[in-house]
Amino acid sequence: MSSSTHPAARGSRLALLVVGLCWLAVLFDGLDMFIYGSVLPHLLETKTFGLTPDTAGDLGSYATFGMLVGALTAGTVADRIGRKKLMVGCVVLFSLASGVCALAGGVEVFGLGRTLAGVGLGGLLPTAISMVSDYAPRGRTAVTIGLLMTAHHAGGILSAYVAKWLIDPVGWRAAFWVCVTPLLFAPVLARFLPESLSFLVAKGRTEEATALAARYDVEPPAAALGRKSAADRLDALAGLFRGGEWIQTLLYWLASFGGLLLVYGVATWLPTLMRAEGYALANALTFVVVFNLGGIVGMLVAGRAADRFGAPRISAVWFALTAAGVFLLSVHMSTAITMTVVFLTGVFLNSAQTMIYATVSIRSTPDSRATAVGWTSGMGRFGAVFGPWLGGQLLAAGNGDRGFTAFALAGVSSMVFIGIAALRSAKQPPVPAGQELVGAH
Repeated sequence: MSSSTHPAARGSRLALLVVGLCWLAVLFDGLDMFIYGSVLPHLLETKTFGLTPDTAGDLGSYATFGMLVGALTAGTVADRIGRKKLMVGCVVLFSLASGVCALAGGVEVFGLGRTLAGVGLGGLLPTAISMVSDYAPRGRTAVTIGLLMTAHHAGGILSAYVAKWLIDPVGWRAAFWVCVTPLLFAPVLARFLPESLSFLVAKGRTEEATALAARYDVEPPAAALGRKSAADRLDALAGLFRGGEWIQTLLYWLASFGGLLLVYGVATWLPTLMRAEGYALANALTFVVVFNLGGIVGMLVAGRAADRFGAPRISAVWFALTAAGVFLLSVHMSTAITMTVVFLTGVFLNSAQTMIYATVSIRSTPDSRATAVGWTSGMGRFGAVFGPWLGGQLLAAGNGDRGFTAFALAGVSSMVFIGIAALRSAKQPPVPAGQELVGAH
């Protein structure tokens, strides 16, 4: 019997290697994103840097503002240097930025570190999704993207355990030193991750792209259709506001704003708000684990639910259930019931936002889809900046008990906006499988 490996099987394993490398990169992305929220209760209780709730909210917004900058510039930078180099650069940037936080002697330097980390975090996730889309096993693109998104929540789980294990015996700085360790992963990424097939095609390196596609047993890239000029991109954006489309566009943007306000507001303040509700710090950090476990489950089931019932309907229902769950967290219940509510809130919250992107994708024409989804995500990121700040302001004013209520209202607003947008939109055939899960936090 021959011991040689069938080329298709070998190619599939290589493709899974690429997906695995991207998964680990996003895991580190999630760890770095959630670590601030996990150590925040300790920072506030010990008054590190003289930290107050409103200052803590500002610091949380610095990272999400950096993510906004990173997400908006990632495409342009990737077009110039390639997606592989950008991914490696993002890992290096947010790892070194965590080192800045670990060494910080004051709130200004700590804030600079969080801002720089946000730039790296914001640039990595959309780039990783693009890479996975290129190298996903044949016919498994949507499932693979959903799997990739679970890494972000796995990073959130890891952040809670890092905080629980290190803060008391070693100190909060050790948690940020752990976030520097992905520097060791950067050379591995640079060595084994191939360049994006789409980038190679766009640069006219079609022979190299075709050879890589054959080696990894993935769909070869389509022939380059020509890169859009700045005028073309502006015209595509203007098309979102022509006729009555401006109402639809604004509804999508407002829904995305509320959704990401909710996602990042809860991600930043969940442990602190649960601490304020009277739960022990260990339990408050356990809630982070349970919340992100729910996020993993939600990412795996949302696509299937949307395929069956429609992404707009699922998005609206998911936001309604999220709002109910977040509001219930303001009520002190038994630990077991609270854990259940936190888990279900994680299931619905994290995938509700993704369903907004899916809705926009389904309701857009093929030539405007990329622009519509990109701008919906971009406008939503302003909500990501506002959410952590809002939580800090409420706590600073002595209204921490209203924090969950405020975030619940954001969920209700997104439910209303996406619901109205879905009702106004003319019914269109769904996009092919593989284009449903198109968004990223």
